Amino acid sequence: MNNLSDRESSRSPLISPADLAAHADLPRPCPHTDGELAALIRLLTPPKSRIETVAVGHSRDAASRAAADAFATAWTARGGKVLTIVNWPESAASWLRPATRLTAGLPDAWVVAAAPLGFAQLARRLSHSTDWDPSRTYAFASLNDSRLPALTGPDTLHGLRGATVDGGTWEVHRGWVTTYDAADSTS
Repeated sequence: MNNLSDRESSRSPLISPADLAAHADLPRPCPHTDGELAALIRLLTPPKSRIETVAVGHSRDAASRAAADAFATAWTARGGKVLTIVNWPESAASWLRPATRLTAGLPDAWVVAAAPLGFAQLARRLSHSTDWDPSRTYAFASLNDSRLPALTGPDTLHGLRGATVDGGTWEVHRGWVTTYDAADSTS
């Protein structure tokens, strides 16, 4: 049996070199802010939240590493549990190893601090090869870029939420990224 859906499901989720080159101007992560970290914690702890365990993932750049470490420290200080901290390079052969490590512990949520291009590759692999759910994923401001959903493909990031540098929030709904001011954050 060799129909189109079989071929589509077996194709590599890697982003084509042409698409990567077209998006090479995506910004590198900047150091996180206190407001950003506080907004991220608020997203994970709304009233009646059942999120206790998280898996944290980050790019290997200094800003992403520091943001992931700051989150892990803040999360455990409030009594939460970090199941794993996984890092990944900006380019890899398949992204399968970090994807399976990030999803292995069945966390209540995932928290990501990353550069957009590397995360786009990882998100495609997560969507293709694991039980990852973007609606249970929370990110730092570095991923608040409207080009990211276009790069990952239709609905790959649907439900992803995150914090902005000024303490606001953002969310991906289908292919659109909506940002909310800190004063009226509703996501």
